Amino acid sequence: MKKFFKYSFYGLIYAVIIFFLAVMFIVTAKADLVKPSDNIEPYQVVKIQLSGLMKNDYPSIDYGIKQTWEFAHPSNKKFTGPLPKFINMLKSDSYKMLLNHLDSEVIEVFRSNNKHGFEVTILGKDKNYYKFKWVVEKYYEEGLLKNCWLTTLVSSPVSLGSSV
Repeated sequence: MKKFFKYSFYGLIYAVIIFFLAVMFIVTAKADLVKPSDNIEPYQVVKIQLSGLMKNDYPSIDYGIKQTWEFAHPSNKKFTGPLPKFINMLKSDSYKMLLNHLDSEVIEVFRSNNKHGFEVTILGKDKNYYKFKWVVEKYYEEGLLKNCWLTTLVSSPVSLGSSV
């Protein structure tokens, strides 16, 4: 009978260790960033970026900003990059309301063959609404980004006031 309890106790300890390691693996596993693809539509590009910014530090610090950077048009990256500069820009007073915002609404306001414009309204964590103009363009140059929709412009925010 003593052996039964002894082995049961060791089995329980073994199960707890395995469970702990499994949880640690799941928590520390990094999700892959969504990469631009020619089958991602303009509206989806904006939603992918907003979704990342809404949960900026999940699953890792500045993950949402990095996700947004993935869909920045190369011409946009010339002015806003490199990535550390882009991170600082999004954390500045001009754009920080996008980080960890509570809700967003995306409305298409214009469309052409190679350019789509959206009006994006977000509810910041400060409980204020902000409106942005968001423009996505098709990239035509040879390479991995050919025929992908990428963000060329995000305007400065216009404050729409408090939600309360």
